Formats: sequence, C-alpha cells, structure tokens
Amino acid sequence: MWSSAEIDFRRRVAPRDLPELMDGDCSYEDFRGCLGNLEQVNRWLLGYRPTLAWLERLPRGLRDPVHIVDVGSGGGDLLRQIAGWARRRDIAVQLTGIDMNPYAARAAAEFTPKELRIVWVTGDALEYRPKKPADIVVSSLMAHHLEEEEIIALLRWMESTARAGWFINDLERSEWSCRMFGWVAEVVGWHPFVRHDGPVSFRRALRKEDWLRLLAMAAVPREAVTVEHWWPGRLCVGRWK
Repeated sequence: MWSSAEIDFRRRVAPRDLPELMDGDCSYEDFRGCLGNLEQVNRWLLGYRPTLAWLERLPRGLRDPVHIVDVGSGGGDLLRQIAGWARRRDIAVQLTGIDMNPYAARAAAEFTPKELRIVWVTGDALEYRPKKPADIVVSSLMAHHLEEEEIIALLRWMESTARAGWFINDLERSEWSCRMFGWVAEVVGWHPFVRHDGPVSFRRALRKEDWLRLLAMAAVPREAVTVEHWWPGRLCVGRWK
C-alpha cells in the first residue's frame, strides 16, 4: 500500500489510474462486508449529516409522497437514514436506490427492513426513467468513483431529472483526511477493502475548484449551487430549484 507522504494531493488521480478493490471483480461476501463497514464509517464520521441538513430546506408544496432517488445507493444506508428523517418529520416519501452493481440491490435488501418499502434498482442512473418523476436526487460517496466526463454527465442528468433539487455528498481530497482515515481503519480493523479503498478514495476525490470547473462544463448555473465543506473530510454540492 502506498504512503500518503509519497502522493501529491494537489491533483486528482483518475479512477482508471488508481482502482478501488470494491469496483473490481470480487465475491458477494466481500462486497457485502465492505458495505457493512462503510455504514459504520458513515455513522462514526458523521457522513449522513450533510445530506440530512440539506433536506431540512425541503421546499413546501411538493406533492406527497416526495420521490427521493439515491444514485449509487450501495448498501442503502443513506436511504435508511432518510426514511428515519422523514418519519420523524411526518413527511411522506417514496425512496428509490439505484446502483449499477447487481450485488448492491441484493445487499441493500438484506440490510433494510421491509416495512421501509424502499425500492432497489440495478442499472445506469442516466437511463433511469421512473414512473413517478424524481423530486430529489441524492448521491453519497459516489462521485470519486467516476471519471470527470462521467461526473459532468451525472450533473447534467441530475439537473434535468430532479424537479426540486439535488445533492452530492462526497469526500474532499486532503492528505490530512487520508492519513486520519487510514489510521482509524487500521486501528478498528475494518474490512481489507475498506482499509485499501478509503485512502484511495481521498486521492480520487475533488476539491472546490474542481467542482466549480465541472459545474461550468455541465452548464449548471453557478449562482444556484452551493459547494460546502463538512468536517471531517466531506465536500458537498447542492442545488435547490
């Protein structure tokens, strides 16, 4: 495993040049174990907080139920958090998770109580056409898995698909965050995929200047978008219409 001291964090490394183990060929057991640990990571490192705080600004007047689509939903932990948030506020929601990896829907269904009625879809989000249009599109820890041209396509799709708004919750490229995560992962003894992929993810993540450039290339109005730092180690991009 490389040392962060050997890496120049000023520039992003493309995913094609620095792969993550969970993006490659692996067993369902390894993939599921990795997702289970990632839920623990999100809980411990306050990963859900930015998305839930953004949802607090949900516009009034949306027709019930509010359809929220999670792109790159993985093990479904973000949508389970959103389901709890909506229940506490008596907001009717329809929740859909979409992920290209067929293991994701299987794991999410296993992790998720059936009474939440979350729908899991396997496929390419950019080709997803739900019967009920999406009011809100969210994603968490997905953007750093994408090449820049794919991020631009995702931004354009979110902008044209989400009727009320969209929110991207991702990592911020940072040597400090990379070192901290690597240390915590080793001490806790998370799944080997998590110990390898976590530091890699920080190297593939974006900074504010990267997001501003990609937003401009996607023709998303800059004045309508927020790009916010969230401690520890998150950089989030949001847009209400």
